[in-house]
Amino acid sequence: MRNLMVKLRYDGRDFCGWQVQNDLRTVQSVFQTALRGILKENVPVIGCSRTDSGVHASEFCVSFRTECAIPCDRVAPALNVKLPHDIAALDCMEVPPDFHARYDCRGKQYRYLILNAPLRDPFWHSRALWYKYPLDPEFMNRQAMDYMGTHDFSAFCAANSDVRDKVRTVTQCGVRRLPDDDRMIEFTVTADGFLYNMVRIMVGTLLQMSAGRLAPDTIPSIIASKDRSLAGFTADACGLYLNKVLY
Repeated sequence: MRNLMVKLRYDGRDFCGWQVQNDLRTVQSVFQTALRGILKENVPVIGCSRTDSGVHASEFCVSFRTECAIPCDRVAPALNVKLPHDIAALDCMEVPPDFHARYDCRGKQYRYLILNAPLRDPFWHSRALWYKYPLDPEFMNRQAMDYMGTHDFSAFCAANSDVRDKVRTVTQCGVRRLPDDDRMIEFTVTADGFLYNMVRIMVGTLLQMSAGRLAPDTIPSIIASKDRSLAGFTADACGLYLNKVLY
């Protein structure tokens, strides 16, 4: 029995998230169908995260056990023959027998893209949040620094979440205007884990500060309050990308 890990990339706009759901198109269900086609066996697959509907992934790791002897360097090309156009396998490697794509994950990096332009661009539809009002990425970056460190992020978690431990450690955070397209603003954040809608609420908070609807320099007090109603809105899923998985 071999334990393999496959790295995937996908455009999430036509997927209802990662996890299998009855009668819905999900990344897991599509991947499992393609995998069954090349392994000729049904194998349970373990994803590194539970991305939501409409969220994209530049890197998403999946592990599974198989008795199939297909070499690792042939797995990704074989999968890509069977996978649809909006998902691709990037790599495959053999991992230790006890490796678990989710539980062995030590952190993740997300990026959120904002098309900051007065007119919308159809090429960025469903791949970035269109925000037509002027934004100052340097101001947003200064505010985002207050997310850094170990905090109880209850105020940045969806109200319907049943997760009890909401303490997370943010090790990197920043906002910048992309050098190759000055219309695009990128928010990146790396942490040991994320709560439900955490990154999207972080972005919504920064946008509301930019619009003057939340006072500057109040992220520490919002965190301390543990009150979801004091943070910003939940930004649309279209701009969110799982960028990197850390093991």
